Amino acid sequence: MTRFLTAAFALMMTASMAMAHCQVPCGIYSDQLRFEQMLEDEHTISKAQLEINAIAEGKMSAQAINQSARWVTTKEDHATNIQNTIAAYFMAQRIKPDSENYAKTLVAAHTVMVAAMKCKQSADPATAKALEKSIFDLYRAYEGKEPDFEHTH
Repeated sequence: MTRFLTAAFALMMTASMAMAHCQVPCGIYSDQLRFEQMLEDEHTISKAQLEINAIAEGKMSAQAINQSARWVTTKEDHATNIQNTIAAYFMAQRIKPDSENYAKTLVAAHTVMVAAMKCKQSADPATAKALEKSIFDLYRAYEGKEPDFEHTH
């Protein structure tokens, strides 16, 4: 029993360190990669919205309903990924109150979070385009330069 408790304790400690790792000032994370990941999530949301709309236009069957539900779940998951990146990475760690563009960057970050929420609420592809624009606007506010990504859709 002691071995089990020791192993369980070790597992819990490791799991909590892995989850908290993002907020340890280790310096291994890349702002550029965070933006690229958010754009990849947005691209997935856009694809999901197109697929949901295509399914809605077709003949409803059990398979179509199942596939639509899976696309909705995917869309929700990727929008949540973006919201988590904004909250846990940018808001908690990277956007500093003493930075020159603090207010502008804060507004831009909030705009991304709201745009991601709207993507959850809608299958309208315009919401994904607005999300993409908000990510680019955050990049401009945060980095102070135009985005340079290989991102198209």
